[in-house]
Amino acid sequence: MFGLFKKALLSDADQQRVVAAIQTAEKNTSGEVRVFVESKCPQSDPVERARQIFFSLKMEHTQQHNAVLVYVALKDHKMALYGDEGIYVKTGGDPYWVQEIDVMRQYFKKGAIGEGIAACVLDIGTALSTHFPYDAAVDKNELPDEIVFGD
Repeated sequence: MFGLFKKALLSDADQQRVVAAIQTAEKNTSGEVRVFVESKCPQSDPVERARQIFFSLKMEHTQQHNAVLVYVALKDHKMALYGDEGIYVKTGGDPYWVQEIDVMRQYFKKGAIGEGIAACVLDIGTALSTHFPYDAAVDKNELPDEIVFGD
């Protein structure tokens, strides 16, 4: 259904930048971040598409319901964030998520796609560490750190 690496959508350097951001973001939190990139959004609403991907990747199964999906459809210029119930509520809801989308949008306008995704991931990591701090006794990496690519 989905692939892990698709060079045509992100350069090797951008892929490495984003994966490194995911790993950095998750170092201080029990939360999980995944990034999904595809060319075109098959739905009119990118949030609905992000929700669909979130559940198809089984991200709702994290122990503390603190997973976040960063969704980007490059050619359609659409993006969305989808946070599980645990993190969505603790960040104050829509205003936080809209602000993070704007962070990516500002980078994207400059053509810095990988940097934009990485910056957003790092910001989400900060929010996750505030609300779900890392506990070495119980925390483990519950979801893969690799970027997932659609069509």
